[in-house]
Amino acid sequence: MAFQWLIGACAALVLATQTQAEVLRIDWIERQVSPPPVLSNMAAIPSGLGLDGARLAERDIATTGRFTGQSYDLHETVVAPDADFLKAAKSTLAEGARVLVVKAPAPDLLALADLPEAQGALILDAYAQDDALRGVDCRANILHTAPSYAMRTDALAQFLLKKQWRKLVLIAGQLPEDLAFTAALKRSLTKFGLNLAGEKTWDFDANMRRAAAAEVPLFTQDLPAHDLLLVSDEPGDFARYIAYNTWVARPLAGSEGLKPVGWSGVVEQYGAAQLQNRFREAEGREMQQADFAAWIAVAALGEAFTRTQSTDPAKLRTYMLSDAFRLAGFLGRPLSFRNWNGQLRQPIALVTERAVAALAPLEGFLHQINELDTLGVDAPESPCTAFGDAR
Repeated sequence: MAFQWLIGACAALVLATQTQAEVLRIDWIERQVSPPPVLSNMAAIPSGLGLDGARLAERDIATTGRFTGQSYDLHETVVAPDADFLKAAKSTLAEGARVLVVKAPAPDLLALADLPEAQGALILDAYAQDDALRGVDCRANILHTAPSYAMRTDALAQFLLKKQWRKLVLIAGQLPEDLAFTAALKRSLTKFGLNLAGEKTWDFDANMRRAAAAEVPLFTQDLPAHDLLLVSDEPGDFARYIAYNTWVARPLAGSEGLKPVGWSGVVEQYGAAQLQNRFREAEGREMQQADFAAWIAVAALGEAFTRTQSTDPAKLRTYMLSDAFRLAGFLGRPLSFRNWNGQLRQPIALVTERAVAALAPLEGFLHQINELDTLGVDAPESPCTAFGDAR
């Protein structure tokens, strides 16, 4: 009888705990974007890019939540390229969304953040890398888990300086993402005392699968002598045809060759292999930068919820921007948010197709507060004012 009573008491306790559990609603809002025409369709974009990472993180933090009396409710809103993004966002906010993880281009992200209904919300940008979003166009209700272009190009510039590759040339595409990466790259080269010896704009529209061996040598013949060829081709359109087809064979870096990324399937140190394996088992593919940015956004919310015991977006934001916030991100250093622009501090991996060549910030690049702040625009140079005088 006593044993049956004990079982009943335990069941009642579990039921009471489940009943009293706090629930954090997390809303995923995604704007699908039609990719531009490219020379090759060999690398298809995964349909769940980003969202797959958010789903994995929700499962991960739910495991912890079972022990802390907390649970999570992930709502998913995916907006087609030709649909009204703001209408969908307003509907989601009207349904009670206050903590959002967003995968959307900068214009849609800013339009969402500026909605009157979103002023009390906490928005995590897990996609847009635009430096302006961390600068002149920053918003107090947006935190960024996607690395900025400046963070990625600073990591690459540190590596070039470390290797003493000073004779540099650039081939740059003309798409908006290419222009943004090119601008960030030039700023990074200047920041670390490097410069370009030559530059060319890629304007071919021919089928490079057939013409690369003939066209690329001629295109690169007049480039000045160089140690390294930089390529700005963020959609992955033409750069694959540059390698080994140039007039003079040289290493390739930037959007192809040695690439600076927030995450890659080849990252495996510091326990990353466990995360990679969980993702592969769930999705049957490699975890990409957008997946990790979404994963770390949801993980950060889980950490803040656990520490604050609150679902209030203002309290979550305050804690995430505080010195007390630290997050393990499988990158060898604790991650934290910059309190002057909301950017997540994170190492940047410099990777080839099959391995990590280095993890920036590299040894010797020092900072008076946090070496991760050598990547991207530092507080004294930041034009962001939305976060107040946090510097």
